[in-house]
Amino acid sequence: MKKLSECQIGNFAIVQKVEGERKIRRRLFDMGITPSVQVYLRKKAPLGDPIEITIRGYELTLRKDEAELVIVELKEKEL
Repeated sequence: MKKLSECQIGNFAIVQKVEGERKIRRRLFDMGITPSVQVYLRKKAPLGDPIEITIRGYELTLRKDEAELVIVELKEKEL
């Protein structure tokens, strides 16, 4: 298990847990980042902030500090 911010471009992962304060967790949940959902890391800015993921059929851009709160398990390919 690792943080979403540590994943490489092209990785598929399953969200295991969302950490952080209640307010930030609620915001991530509202964006669709919930446990057991699959994410695909599409792009990363040169310095790693922001990152772009595909989740639930749409593209979402996250700041690095937000991505560090999302704990994922890497998968070999899309489910």
